[in-house]
Amino acid sequence: MAQSAPAAAPVAAVEAPQAAAAEAQPRPEEPAVVNRILVRGNQRIDQATVLSYLPVQPGDTVDAVVLDVAVRTLNRTGLFADVQIGLAQNGDLVIDIVENPIINQVVFEGNSAIGETKLREEVTIQPRGIYTRARIQEDVGKIVELYRLSGRISATVTPKLVQLEQNRVDVVFEIDEGAQTGIRAITFLGNRAFSDNDLREVMVTKQSVWWNLFSSNDNYDPNRLDYDREQLRKFYTNRGYYDFRVVSSVAELAPDDSAFGVTVTLDEGRKYNFGEVNVVTENNRLNADFLKLLLPIHTGDLYESDKIERAVDALTFAAGSAGYAFVEINPTYSANPETGLVDVTFNITEGERVYVERINIVGNTRTIDPVIRREMALTEGDAFNRTLLERSRNNLRALGFFKDVTVEEVRGAAPDRSVVNVTVEEQPTGELSVGAGFSSVDSFVVNLGITERNFRGRGQNVVARVEWGSLRQQVDFRFTEPKFLGRDLRAGFDAFHSRYDLSKYSSYDYRSTGAGLRLSYPLNAFTLFSTRYFIKADEIIVPVGFCNGTGSSALCDQVGSFINSSAGYTLQVNRTNDPIRPTRGWAGSLRQDFAGIGGDVNYVKTEADVSAYYGITPDWIVSTQASTGYVSGWSGDAIRINDRFFKGGNSFRGFETAGMGPRDLNTHDALGGNFYLIGTIELTLPNYLPEQYGIKTSLFADVGTLGLLDRRYTLNPDGTPSSRIVDDLAFRASAGLSVHWKSPMGPIRFDLSHILGKEDYDKTETFRFSTSTQF
Repeated sequence: MAQSAPAAAPVAAVEAPQAAAAEAQPRPEEPAVVNRILVRGNQRIDQATVLSYLPVQPGDTVDAVVLDVAVRTLNRTGLFADVQIGLAQNGDLVIDIVENPIINQVVFEGNSAIGETKLREEVTIQPRGIYTRARIQEDVGKIVELYRLSGRISATVTPKLVQLEQNRVDVVFEIDEGAQTGIRAITFLGNRAFSDNDLREVMVTKQSVWWNLFSSNDNYDPNRLDYDREQLRKFYTNRGYYDFRVVSSVAELAPDDSAFGVTVTLDEGRKYNFGEVNVVTENNRLNADFLKLLLPIHTGDLYESDKIERAVDALTFAAGSAGYAFVEINPTYSANPETGLVDVTFNITEGERVYVERINIVGNTRTIDPVIRREMALTEGDAFNRTLLERSRNNLRALGFFKDVTVEEVRGAAPDRSVVNVTVEEQPTGELSVGAGFSSVDSFVVNLGITERNFRGRGQNVVARVEWGSLRQQVDFRFTEPKFLGRDLRAGFDAFHSRYDLSKYSSYDYRSTGAGLRLSYPLNAFTLFSTRYFIKADEIIVPVGFCNGTGSSALCDQVGSFINSSAGYTLQVNRTNDPIRPTRGWAGSLRQDFAGIGGDVNYVKTEADVSAYYGITPDWIVSTQASTGYVSGWSGDAIRINDRFFKGGNSFRGFETAGMGPRDLNTHDALGGNFYLIGTIELTLPNYLPEQYGIKTSLFADVGTLGLLDRRYTLNPDGTPSSRIVDDLAFRASAGLSVHWKSPMGPIRFDLSHILGKEDYDKTETFRFSTSTQF
C-alpha cells in the first residue's frame, strides 16, 4: 500500500574528453609482461593513490581477465566516473581515468513539510564529498521514505546536477511533497467482545478528523501499524483471549490518493482462565513448590498475559536472591478450547554465565543518556537476562518519547561478556491544545494548553494551561520530574491562580493564588502513595453592604484574605482490569490534608472513596461507588466556606451545583457542609445505535447527604437552633438516565434526572449537559 521509492531521474554523468592512449593496444589475448604503469587524466587524485588500488605491479604477467579485474577494482573505489586500461606494445600499462566530481553544495528545493535540517540528517552525500550515481540514488530513496513515514506517500524526488568549474557540481534535490495522506477510517472485522471504538482507543494510529489539528498519529505509517498490532494483542491477551491473533491489517488508498482506509481483521478466539500452573526446575537447590507460591497466578483466574510477565519477574528475582542470577525462565502453554483453561508451566534452567560488558545508546538526538539508562532493567556489570532485556525495551517504548526502539545483544570482548546496543528514534513530544465548549454550568468555556512530555530531553513533564469561562477562570503551571533523584519517585511543583464567580449559588466570589510541591511513589503494582505541600492566598469577596444585616455569619465571617498552608497525602489502590474503562475489579483512595503549618487556617480534612465494577457482558456493566468526607477545625477555628464541601451537579445528579445541603433561608445562599456521604449505582447498557456515533447510555441512582456546619453558625447566641440556617443532614436521592457522547468537540455528558428525595430548600434540575473528563 505504501508507495515504493520512485526511480530517480537520470543523473547526468560528468563528461570529460577520453584520453586516448595512442600507444595503448586492445587488451592482450595472450599473456604479456607489464613494463611500466602510466596514469592519465587524474586531476586531484595523486598517481600513487591510483596505483595503491591497482592489483597489478610492474613485472606482473597480465591478460584480458586480469585487466578486467583491475578495471572493476578501480570502479569500486567510487573515485572515478570512468576507467579504461590498455597495454602498449612496449609493455606499458596505460590507465585512463575520469575522476568523479567533488560536491560543492547540496540543495533541497520544494520542501516545506520537512525541514532542511531533517533532510540533511537523512542523506549521505555532503559538501566536499565525492559524487557517485549510486549514492544519489540511495539518498533519493531515503528522502522518499522519510516523506512516506510522515504521511506523504505521493512525494517524489528528482536529483539534478549543476556543473561547475574545476570538476565540481552542485547537487539539487527537487522535491514534490504531494498532499498529506491521512487515515479516513479504521475498521475492524471479527471483533465481538469489544467495539470498534474500544479498539481504536488502544491503537496509536488515529483517524483523521478536522478538529484534531495538531495530531501526528493520523497519517499512514506502516511501522506504527505494526506497533498497533502488538498493542491489540496485549489488549486482548490481558482480558482472557489467549489465542487471539491479528489475521491481517490492510491499508487501502482512496482513488484520489487523499487518505487510507485501514481494515484490521481479528480472530478473537474464546475466553480462557488459568488452568494448572506448575514450576519445573533442573536445579535441586531451587524448591519448585516454594517458587510456585510466589506466582501471582492461581487456577481459575482470568488469563492475563501481564500476569505471565510478572510471574517470570518474580521467579527471576527469587532465583537471583538465592544466588542463581543466571537462570532462563521459559513458560510453556497448553490450551484446552473445550474447557477454556490454559495450563502454564514455568521451566527454569541455569543458563550460561554471561555478564553485561557495556550498554551503547544510539539515536537519541534529543533525549539525554541518563533518561534512557534509568529505564533499563539491566546495568553494566549485571548478569545478562533476556527477560530483563525485553522489559527494558518495553519500558523505553512506554515513555512515548521514541517512534521506534530496538535492543539487541552482541558478543563482547570475552565469551562471558555481552554488549547491549539500544537504538532509538526520537519523535515529537510537545502538544498544543486549543478548545472551546459550552455547558449548562459554565456556559461558554475557552481553554489553551501547552504540554511537553520530554522537556529539554530530560524526560520531564511541563504543562501550562489557561481556562476562561463564566464560572471559573484559571491559569496554572505544572512541572513533574518522573525519576526524582534517579529513583522511582515522581516529584513536581505547581503554581496557579484561579477565580470562581459563585454569585449564582452563593453571594461571594472566591480567588486563590498559590503554589505547591508534590511527591509520589508506587508501593507496589497496584498502590500509589503521594504527599504534597501547598501554600495559597485565598480571598472571599461579597457584594458591598452584604454583611451589614443581609448576610449570615456563616459567610460573612470568612470575608477577606487568608493564608492557607497545608500538607497532606493520598493513598490510591487500583485493582481494576482496565484503568480507563474498567469492567471488573475495584479501586479506592484515601486523602487527608492538615492545614495550620503556619498561615491563618487550621483544619484536618479527610476524604475516601471506593468503586467496584462488574461486567455482566461487554455491553452490560454494573458499577457502584461510595464516597465520604469530613473536615474539622482545630485551635478554635471554624471551617471557612471555601474549605467546605459542596455537592450537586456532576457530583450528585438531579441537584444544581451546590444545590443540596445547608442553606441560608433569607438569602438562599448555599453554605456547604463539613461532612458528606454519597453512594451511586450505575448500569451501562446497550442503546443499539451505530457504534461510529460514539454514544453510550447508562441508568443511575444517587443517594447521599451533606451537612454538619459548625455549631456557631446553626445556633443562636442563646443556644437555640437558628431559624435562618437550615442544616438537617437529611438524605437525598435521585435516579435517571445519563448519555455519554464522544462528540467532535470532545466528550459530553447529558443527564436526565428524577428526584426521589429532597428538602424544600434544595435546588433541583431535571436536565444537565456538561463536558466529561472520562469517556
